[in-house]
Amino acid sequence: MADEPFPGFPPAAMRFLADLRDNNDRVWFAAHRKAYDQAIRGPAETFLACLEPALGALTGGPVTGKIFRIHRDVRFSKDKRPYNAHLHIAFPARGGPSAVTACGYFFALEPDRVLLGAGGFDFSGPVLDAYRAAAADPAKGAALEAILAELAASGFRIEGAALKRVPAPYAADHPRADLLRRKGLNAWRDITDPVTIAGDKLFAETLSTFATLAPLVRWLGAL
Repeated sequence: MADEPFPGFPPAAMRFLADLRDNNDRVWFAAHRKAYDQAIRGPAETFLACLEPALGALTGGPVTGKIFRIHRDVRFSKDKRPYNAHLHIAFPARGGPSAVTACGYFFALEPDRVLLGAGGFDFSGPVLDAYRAAAADPAKGAALEAILAELAASGFRIEGAALKRVPAPYAADHPRADLLRRKGLNAWRDITDPVTIAGDKLFAETLSTFATLAPLVRWLGAL
């Protein structure tokens, strides 16, 4: 299947997610399980099989993606809706010595868009220390600034959790104070054209976007 072009997600996929968003209960899902398998699960598995080798060729090593479960973990959440009204697929990057948590490429199909992104989330402990040291380093920090500036100029949203103040021992007026305050760093773009999402252009758009995001993933993966 990986040698065949991915035809895109069927129009029924986004309709299913929109209906699930409005009817998020087990009775409705059980009655529409076949539609989920045909419009979401099956195409997602095909997409994953097509994208893994292509992304591996881009990154220079084997890539294993993960399709997230549609069932939500509601054990510790006040929101007891049982299902995610989206499809999430992650392609973790091979990290460096600090093994950045959840660093890689990300794909999401939502009721009204496809979301493509890459980066790292929830830096903590040694990972956070390594990130801050690299961001503060004159050469490494400047390289990250250049990567983010190019992504922003290309229309990507730069996001990530951040502290209100620059953490010690770094100076409050550090030239890369904004980067030092971050506890996660990721970049995103949307595809909202339903024709692209439901057609064979989606695969090329996804791979091209991931290629543009590769410098950010490589920077984070080297921590």
